[in-house]
Amino acid sequence: MSISLETRALTVNFGGHIAVDRVSCTFSPGTLTAIVGPNGAGKTTYFNLISGQLPITSGQVLLHGQDISNTNAATRAQHGLGRAFQLTNLFPRLTVMENVRLAIQARVQSRDKRGLQLLSTWFSHADWISEADQILTRIALIRRRDMRAAELPHGDQRKLEVGLLLAMQPSVFMFDEPTAGMSHDEAPVILDLIADIQQQRDKTILLVEHKMDVVERLADRIIVLNQGQLVADGKPAEVMQSTVVQEAYLGVAAESGEVAA
Repeated sequence: MSISLETRALTVNFGGHIAVDRVSCTFSPGTLTAIVGPNGAGKTTYFNLISGQLPITSGQVLLHGQDISNTNAATRAQHGLGRAFQLTNLFPRLTVMENVRLAIQARVQSRDKRGLQLLSTWFSHADWISEADQILTRIALIRRRDMRAAELPHGDQRKLEVGLLLAMQPSVFMFDEPTAGMSHDEAPVILDLIADIQQQRDKTILLVEHKMDVVERLADRIIVLNQGQLVADGKPAEVMQSTVVQEAYLGVAAESGEVAA
C-alpha cells in the first residue's frame, strides 16, 4: 500500500515538556485514521506539527515522500495537505460565496500560474462561481451564499470551513473535531461529507475526535496517543476492545459513550 503521509520520530518540546514524543506513523490513501486519547495526550499538537502550525523540535514530516518538515503551513497546503480546525478559520466580513471562491482562486493560482493572467475580475470566472455553488450545495449552505460568514451560526461556520477545505482539493484531509459545537441535527452533514471523501478511496483522512460513535462509524484505523507517545495502532475493533486502552488511555465514559478530548 502506498504512503501519502509519514511522520518519523516527530517530537516537540515546550520548555522541557515533551508534548509529542518520537511519534512515527504512516498514512495511506483510501484510509481514514482516527486519532484518539485523553486530555493532554498530544492529539491536536501532533496535528499542528503535521500541518505546519507549530515548528518541529526534531523528527520529520513527509508528504508523498517529500520532506516538508521545514516548510510553513501555506506551503504544505499548496502541496496538498488540507486542515480543518477545531475553531473556525474564516474571513468573517466576506460572504459565504466569497469565502469559497477565494479558496478556489488560491488553489488555481498556486497550481496553475496561467490563472494569474486571467484575473481581470473574479466575476469573469464563471467556472469558479459554478464550482463554489456546487460546494455550497454539498455543505447545505447554498441558501446562505450571500450572508457574511460572521453572521452564520456556529454550526454553519463549521460547514463553511469544510467547504473551504473541499475547494482546495487536498490529497490529505485533516479534521480536528469537525462536529464540535454542532447540534445533533447539524452534525450529519459534516459526517456525510467526510464519508463521501472516504469513499473516493484516493484521499488520506486524519480525524481527531472524542465522540466514539463518530469514530466507530468512520474509522478504518485508530491510533491512540497518551502523554505524547503512540501507544496503540490498529483496526477499530482491536483497539477499542483492549482493556488497557479503554481504561488507561481513552477514559471511556460508559454512560456517555464518549472518550476524553
